[in-house]
Amino acid sequence: MTEPRTVVVPLLVVQPLEIPEPNWCAGHPAIDSDEARAEFRTDIDHTGPEHHFDFRGERLWTAMLTQAPHSSDPHLRVFVEQGNYARSLDPVGLYDLAATLDAHADRLREIADQLAVILDGEDR
Repeated sequence: MTEPRTVVVPLLVVQPLEIPEPNWCAGHPAIDSDEARAEFRTDIDHTGPEHHFDFRGERLWTAMLTQAPHSSDPHLRVFVEQGNYARSLDPVGLYDLAATLDAHADRLREIADQLAVILDGEDR
């Protein structure tokens, strides 16, 4: 007969963790929802409101402030996601797209300004 063996198994602690929320954060899902669950501290993130950049009713870009304070890169950033827009355009359509991109560039500069203000400590 062999002696009983033991093994150390890491457990996932299942208890709410209270963390500070920056004022730019758009909030978090309800604590009892599946979206609110984070397996590890590094999975916790804060996300600001989404800014959508559309052209002719289709999403080109989405941008938002984001921070994962317990990750390997805890710095506040702007997350930018590109949509699936792919079209052939005539000259008028191409000018329309260029004008839309100019307007989007202005909005992205506004978001960059917001990020700079937060990083400078003026809006924490």
